[in-house]
Amino acid sequence: MEWVEVIMKMCWIKTRPVLFAFCLSLSALTFMSAQTTAANAPLLPAPRAGFSFPQKQTLTYAVDLRVLPAGTAVLHLESVGDTEKITASAQTNGTISLIYKIDDHFETVFDRLKGCTMEFNKQIVEGRRQLHSTMKIDYGQSKSVMDEKNLVTGQAKHVETAITGCVTDLLSGVYYASSQPMEVGKSFILPVVDAQHTVPVTMKVEGREEIKSPLGVFKTLRVQPTADAGVVKNRGNIWIWYTDDERHLPVQIRARLFWGTITFRLIGNENK
Repeated sequence: MEWVEVIMKMCWIKTRPVLFAFCLSLSALTFMSAQTTAANAPLLPAPRAGFSFPQKQTLTYAVDLRVLPAGTAVLHLESVGDTEKITASAQTNGTISLIYKIDDHFETVFDRLKGCTMEFNKQIVEGRRQLHSTMKIDYGQSKSVMDEKNLVTGQAKHVETAITGCVTDLLSGVYYASSQPMEVGKSFILPVVDAQHTVPVTMKVEGREEIKSPLGVFKTLRVQPTADAGVVKNRGNIWIWYTDDERHLPVQIRARLFWGTITFRLIGNENK
């Protein structure tokens, strides 16, 4: 239960709990997830020729629930040796924070040349709920290992899941998509791993749009993540707008679900 389930509770909507971590992060990929076995999971495509991740980059997003300001999300990318490290945070503010306070933090590390996730950690503080979990990918033994602890009750959970080949995670998946070729009308697939299964997510490039933001007007490519099944299948849509240039910078993310719309708008881009 993270961003989406919390918002659902605030809207007095009863539904099956789902994971909505950072951008969607985090977000879009989990909503459209479909369970698959390690044996038939697709391969993670390597970054396109000539692409390089920024040495340092901090992206700040304003998060709106319909027209109501709901919070802020910050994504920081930094090169560390042969890997890329992403740290992210999401906090509610204003009226939403008075109803249900959120202060979540995430961290992931992936291989720069292949994109393979090495570990994914999260610290969740949502109202009275506090969780800490660590997921490490053991490619030598073809499995992911997740350990989670409820910091309120002390209850612990250990889950091991089989994987095949290189996989990405919920946090880095949205950002890693920037490394892929994007052409209107074409798609690429990202195998996304979480605690219990691997999810093949199709990223379809639907068209071009101009997006206005506090940082200016961006020419973008609108990409829709989808899967064959999921907890909100046929009940909502998710889009990510990447700049139509070599960077493929994610400047806007929107989840339009049966109960309302959540939008992440880029309001800050710093090389630090």
